[in-house]
Amino acid sequence: MKKFVFLMFLYAGFVQAQQEVQEHAWVYFKNKPDAVYFLQAPHLMLSQKALDRRSKQGLAPNEQDVPLCPDYVSSVATGTGITVKARSKWLNAVHVLGTEFAISNLQNLTGVDSIQFANKNINAIQSSTTVSQQKKSKINQLKTIASYSYGNATNQTTMLGVDTFHNATYEGQGLQIAIIDSGFFGTDTAGAFHHLVDGDFSNGEILGGHNYVNNTTDFYAQTGSTHGTQVLSTIAGVIEGEFVGTAPKASFYLFVTEDVDHETPLEESLWVQAAEKADSLGVDIINTSLGYSEFDESKYNYTYADMDGKTTFISRGATIAAQKGMIVVNSAGNSGNDSWKYITAPADADGVISVGAVDTNESVTAFSSYGPTADNRIKPETLAQGGDVFVVEENNTVVASNGTSFSGPIISGVSACLWQAFPNKTSVEIRQMIIENSEDYLNPTAQGGYGILRIGHLASQLTLSPVKEIDKAPFYLLFLNHSKVIQFQFYKPQTEVLKVELFSVTGRVLERKEIKGNYNQVDISSYANGLYYLRYRYQGKNQIMTLYKID
Repeated sequence: MKKFVFLMFLYAGFVQAQQEVQEHAWVYFKNKPDAVYFLQAPHLMLSQKALDRRSKQGLAPNEQDVPLCPDYVSSVATGTGITVKARSKWLNAVHVLGTEFAISNLQNLTGVDSIQFANKNINAIQSSTTVSQQKKSKINQLKTIASYSYGNATNQTTMLGVDTFHNATYEGQGLQIAIIDSGFFGTDTAGAFHHLVDGDFSNGEILGGHNYVNNTTDFYAQTGSTHGTQVLSTIAGVIEGEFVGTAPKASFYLFVTEDVDHETPLEESLWVQAAEKADSLGVDIINTSLGYSEFDESKYNYTYADMDGKTTFISRGATIAAQKGMIVVNSAGNSGNDSWKYITAPADADGVISVGAVDTNESVTAFSSYGPTADNRIKPETLAQGGDVFVVEENNTVVASNGTSFSGPIISGVSACLWQAFPNKTSVEIRQMIIENSEDYLNPTAQGGYGILRIGHLASQLTLSPVKEIDKAPFYLLFLNHSKVIQFQFYKPQTEVLKVELFSVTGRVLERKEIKGNYNQVDISSYANGLYYLRYRYQGKNQIMTLYKID
């Protein structure tokens, strides 16, 4: 009898322990009762820039854009033992943390349609109307291997041919990029990013951001990782004579969704929440150098079969992001040498540009993850340098590092330059341009996808420089003879002499010219590649423009 009682106590203790285990789950709602109201007033859901971006591409707001029903969310949030950790209007769901018992009880709420546990050992709770099947996840942040060799970004830029776009002053002006990552410490102080925090919107600017992990607006705070800072540098870092990113004049929103200390399914939901915010702000491009397949607790891990673009919460969100008219770029992953081997979510998402890595010799790196997706779509879409690639650290030091974490954002910068140069194309068309201009487009491989992106030959289609309109100058510039000569062309008939000065970043005046009629050129062939400033006076106005010279 005593043995029986003892066993009963053991069993009771086991049940109690099980009831106290915290689980991650997604709770899906049945509908959005206020959908008609919001769709009749889309400005309540999306900024004017977001609406303009969509309108230009023939994309109308839909029910995905409608906010979650506040009563539904409140009913879940007030559930006993339940904490709402994230929300997604696109997927009409909230991410909750609680015991299996507490979460299961939410099915009795009026607005709840279904519940999907991140733990694949727990059965999903479905109502009569089901939502697409969902599974659990593990985040696998793409870590880098710093070697601290100094150098410059010439190879990683010229390999793709984006320097030809820079020569024509297509440097990402007017394009907004959201970087979703783990931390941006030093971005507001390092010299390489000074032009992004100087209040001059003509040369790019950091427009805002959010730390979703800590739920704070301080996205510059030290998180234990400066991975996002390094990622940003490959796109927009500028250090004279040492480093220039692929879109140095783009503007940015910086979002922290990766929890450096933990790997949990929540980070997927935070990513989707950040992507939704980026969309509502009117962002053009989303860059992510993160990947998810394993977690701290193996019960949440994915299998390769889950990499079908339809299973993981983050990949479903990334697919929707691409459908909203944004270019979504994601690093393929660094698992080529591992037993996992394959791409990770959301690189498997349909419509996303997944980017693998090559080294300085243009060979695919061993660590670059393999495709295809589990449903046999070609991945990655393109390749860029990720082996011995140069990045800028938070202390403004240029170092060599490794990872598709950097080949991805390099392509994001190229995407900005492409879209600036071809503004009438849709995000889908820009993505297709990238695929079709990758050198192995007709012969893709499992690890290399469609191959290294090559856009230099597109330079022949570039004529005018839109940066002048952003700077509100009365003229635009033509770069002749392989960028050795600047020619001034006026939008309207010239009414007086245009006085210009070309000077270095140190303030030394290099050229003084008066531009009138046929005397409309400045020869810059004798000057080294790098940053220069052009100051001009016309019709009583003094303004300064920033130029970057690459032969």
